Amino acid sequence: MWERTLQDLIRGLRANKKDESKFIAQAIDEIRQEVKSKDMELKAGAVLKLTYLDMLGYDMSWASFHIIEVMSSPRIHLKSVGYLAAVQSFQQNTDVLMLTTNLLKKDLSSKPDDIAVTLNGLSHIVTPDLARDLSQEIVAMLNHSRAHIRKRAVLALYKVFIRYPEAIPQGMPRLREKLEDQDPSVVAATVNVLCELVHRSPQDYLSLAPQLFHLLTTSSNNWMLIKIIKLFGVLTPYEPRLVRKLQPPITDLISTTPAISLLYECVRTCITGGMLQNASGLSLARTCVTKLAGFLQDSDQNLKYIALLAMVKIVPTHPQLVAEYQDMILSSIDDQDISIRMRALDLISAMVSRSNLQPIIQQLLSHLVRSDSSLPSATQSLSQPPRLSTSPSQSPAYRITLAQRILALGSQDMYDNVADFEWYLSVLVDLAYVAGVSVGEQIRDQLLDIAVRVRGARRFAVQLMIKVLSDDTFLFNASDEGSCAEILWAAAWICGEYCGELAEPYKLLTYLLQPQIASLAPDIAAVYLQSAMKVFGTWAAELAVRWDDDDLPKVKSMVDLVLEQSGTFAANPNIEIQERAAEMQQLFAFIRADLNAHRPKASAEFDYGGASGFNDSTAEPQFPKSLFLIQPLFRSHELNPVAPNAQTSVTVPEGLDLETWIIPPPKEAAPVSGEEERDAKEVRKKHKKGKTKDKGNGKGNAEDADSNGVAPTSRHVETEEERAERERRKAERLERLRDDPYYLIDDRVKASSGPDDVDSIPIVKLDDLPPPTQGLEAGNTSLPRLRDTPSAMSPQTFVIDRTGEMPRSAKTSPPAGALTPTIGNGAAATTSTEALPSFPADTAPQASSPATPQAIKVTRAKKKASSSGKKKRTSTLATANTDTT
Repeated sequence: MWERTLQDLIRGLRANKKDESKFIAQAIDEIRQEVKSKDMELKAGAVLKLTYLDMLGYDMSWASFHIIEVMSSPRIHLKSVGYLAAVQSFQQNTDVLMLTTNLLKKDLSSKPDDIAVTLNGLSHIVTPDLARDLSQEIVAMLNHSRAHIRKRAVLALYKVFIRYPEAIPQGMPRLREKLEDQDPSVVAATVNVLCELVHRSPQDYLSLAPQLFHLLTTSSNNWMLIKIIKLFGVLTPYEPRLVRKLQPPITDLISTTPAISLLYECVRTCITGGMLQNASGLSLARTCVTKLAGFLQDSDQNLKYIALLAMVKIVPTHPQLVAEYQDMILSSIDDQDISIRMRALDLISAMVSRSNLQPIIQQLLSHLVRSDSSLPSATQSLSQPPRLSTSPSQSPAYRITLAQRILALGSQDMYDNVADFEWYLSVLVDLAYVAGVSVGEQIRDQLLDIAVRVRGARRFAVQLMIKVLSDDTFLFNASDEGSCAEILWAAAWICGEYCGELAEPYKLLTYLLQPQIASLAPDIAAVYLQSAMKVFGTWAAELAVRWDDDDLPKVKSMVDLVLEQSGTFAANPNIEIQERAAEMQQLFAFIRADLNAHRPKASAEFDYGGASGFNDSTAEPQFPKSLFLIQPLFRSHELNPVAPNAQTSVTVPEGLDLETWIIPPPKEAAPVSGEEERDAKEVRKKHKKGKTKDKGNGKGNAEDADSNGVAPTSRHVETEEERAERERRKAERLERLRDDPYYLIDDRVKASSGPDDVDSIPIVKLDDLPPPTQGLEAGNTSLPRLRDTPSAMSPQTFVIDRTGEMPRSAKTSPPAGALTPTIGNGAAATTSTEALPSFPADTAPQASSPATPQAIKVTRAKKKASSSGKKKRTSTLATANTDTT
């Protein structure tokens, strides 16, 4: 019979690539016949071929028993084939492993060559049962006369400890003796095993510290020194005295060793072992940082990477040492390797402080600017095929990471590192221009947060936002990806809320009412319209305070402009824009009518010296009273940040029942019998007679009958079926109103009443507003005013409102049923401690302030009554509170 060897099998596979599966199936059939042979050479050859096929993915578990037969061969070359096949195919659940116990014991007491092969194979196939049964034999091998046997026994003992931890107390004394073995390879193997075992229970290996320290100071094997350094890095957190003991030798190694791997491991151990945290570790920390800085200048990218990783861990304890190499670290941002760039960003984020924030952010911001110098010329484009840009700075993933890192650095710890908020506001606007990725929402939120919290930066914020609104870059590129058009939301809101910081706020109206804003997102366009009303209201109130009849044409032209532009938005398909535009048209139509009816007073009628028309309570103001129509709608309370736990401090007012119907639901008519109908008529007749009897003295019988005219004694007690039917009708009604744009549905899950109950906020009555000019002499900061521009050279200290305001105390809390209004987008709320007053009453102002508008009187003729002649009735049209709520 002709046998196929392993070489023949490999040649056959290469020759039958087109029909490889058929050839292998034929070869496996031949192997099945060969392993049954009594010839051990032929059996070992078949097992060797099966081992090769197993590496190609073909199963050989069916031949496990034949592999053990080859393992038991007395010939070393055949025994090696058997152990090789066992290592390749045996698993922990292989059932024939239980048959190998006696075989392994026999081989461990055989010739040195057999022992070496057995120890190598046992390290791979050991099971908990084999480890229990063979642990004594393997520990005995630690005292073998041959060094390579002792080394293999040490490594095999590690696998025994893993599978059978109960053998550790028995083998640890012998293993500790191997640290002093005469052969360096045995010592290195022992240190390697201890380095793996120490992670399981570091306290159990503290007694080995003296021997390991001796090896650290005497050995010259770099790979063994790396393992010893790792061992001490795990042990030092459990024994603080080791820190002081290890500092001199580790410092010497860092300063003298030329091995980069050993140097890095020493630095890493110093960081993880806490050797740099005490006062004596300052010199060691400086040495580590100096060595790592040298890695940053190396051409090897791997050294740069590990240096940045190590510096990130040193920064928390010694930021001043890392800051000395700030320029070198920032230069790593220019590296072509994206992994080095990301590690440099991590390091920069960890080392930022109040003193270096500005240069770091400016450096990061410059990397987002696309350089036009890298663009090829026309000749190059025609002569060379187009290639995609491989610069990491052009990658969207990297750009969004860089942009978010800039925003995180600026807002860290509530802007604790920002010394100049005017500079940071400019950075946010510049980032919106150059980011090229979708970070507009984060920029918008920070712009709003700074404008609300930092009062000293509001004027500059408004001036900066005017430039944003006047630039068409965001307006025309709003639909592009990464355009950061959300900054327009912040720009419009800030300009509308704090337009009183400017001398001529009316100039904003041309930017806020341009027709192009209809192409923006609905929420942005709605803010534009709302801010336009705020700007006009502020400007009109300021103009009324210093009114001159020459200003009348200017006001009329601005009102006409608002009416003309708002008309284009009234037909917008978005319901919110449409509603805001309709409200604007109605308010400004009223203002225009009042302006057209205004007639300038003769100058002789006003005497500013003594008893003038302003001191007369019946005198009419010389300015149109409608100029104060809009301002109280938005300026009644100052907008301030709210404390995080402010909502939980609001208690539920007594007597407030949010479940009570304001308007009772319509009742469906139910069929009644004739007798029930007659009883109901009798009750109504009696009720009517009682009302007629008490009509003369003006008293009704309200306590004897309810609102429907039914006596309390005849009230019907609602049954479970009627309650279920009522709930069903309520659900149907809410479902009908869900698609109604003029009806708001509260889809929030109602929780139990408590400190976190949002529905328990008290209500404040919106009436009795103070006169617009009241309190000017007292320095009322809620009124808009012109401010002098501070000198650019004068230093400015920015104060950040970090905590926000809490609700009013219980002593000043509003009465039951009152609600504290929340203004804005949830970031701020009104916090005035007095009830929101209404628009000024029809009274004349004091001499120290200009005249306040009087109420517009409308006289209508009343129809003739039977008991009296013709009378006239005067009604006052309130112009203060136009809140439709």
